[in-house]
Amino acid sequence: MDLQGAQAQTGPMTTNDNKALVRRFIREIFEQGRVESVDELCAGDFIGHTWGEMDRDGLRKTTARVAEALADVHFTIEDEIAEDDRVAVRVTASARQVGEVGGQPASGRSYTIGEIHIFRFRDGKVTEHWHQYDQLGRQQQLQPEAAGATTGG
Repeated sequence: MDLQGAQAQTGPMTTNDNKALVRRFIREIFEQGRVESVDELCAGDFIGHTWGEMDRDGLRKTTARVAEALADVHFTIEDEIAEDDRVAVRVTASARQVGEVGGQPASGRSYTIGEIHIFRFRDGKVTEHWHQYDQLGRQQQLQPEAAGATTGG
């Protein structure tokens, strides 16, 4: 799906406006790691629910940290569902690890995993975000091969 689209706006938003804003959020914050986009796209009272309660400052710090740890980040939107003030997307995410991720040192390895994101909006800004992802799949793909492993017996 096209990740081009919405500019943050004020006033009533349509579900299509909200979907376009999600595509922009994914492109600028998740793929490009643009910390400055957090304030532009998220409301002042933004709350991220994935890792406890994260405000905009926490999202800026996380965005910067992830941008240093991952390269070649790409999201493909597989499904996009919008109703009222919420948009849910199912994505395939891929990246190459160039720094520490989840306690694992840089491996240079790439991973591809499934993720689900739910965004809530008010007045053209993201107010809440929920995120579930295949953490085990990512961890397994980033682990180095076991040294001296043998098969069979």
